[in-house]
Amino acid sequence: MTFGLKRFQTDGHNHAINFSCYNHDPYLASTTARNLFEHSLEKVRQKYELNVYGYVVMPDHVHLLISEPAVHPLSKAIQALKVSVSKQATEKPFWQERYYDFNIITRPKFTEKLKYIHRNPIRAGLVESPEDWPHSSYRTWLTGEQGIVHIALP
Repeated sequence: MTFGLKRFQTDGHNHAINFSCYNHDPYLASTTARNLFEHSLEKVRQKYELNVYGYVVMPDHVHLLISEPAVHPLSKAIQALKVSVSKQATEKPFWQERYYDFNIITRPKFTEKLKYIHRNPIRAGLVESPEDWPHSSYRTWLTGEQGIVHIALP
């Protein structure tokens, strides 16, 4: 158990979240694994009544830009998401224990984090353009067409 960590998850803020596969192993390298994650994210979005504004599924980690859930603490939604994926995956353990959480308070910071999320596959050398990476919210922001995960657009 980690002492001294304080999360601010009941202030009505949006959150930039990221977490990694265990030992940063590429457990999400296959399309099947990334689809599994996206379907689990959509189920958690619905169950916990939260907005997903942006996401990207990378081979060894995930980035999310989400709201706080309507009823439950954000930590419970993230826990449910990680448990859902790990129960369906063959790799054990699947996730690192913790996750990084950054509160988004301003519109410029929201835009900065969303751009960072969408450009992650380019920085990793996986694609040349964000629309070439199908496991992110970029295409929804570009075209308005929804994918597996419903994206809350302004």
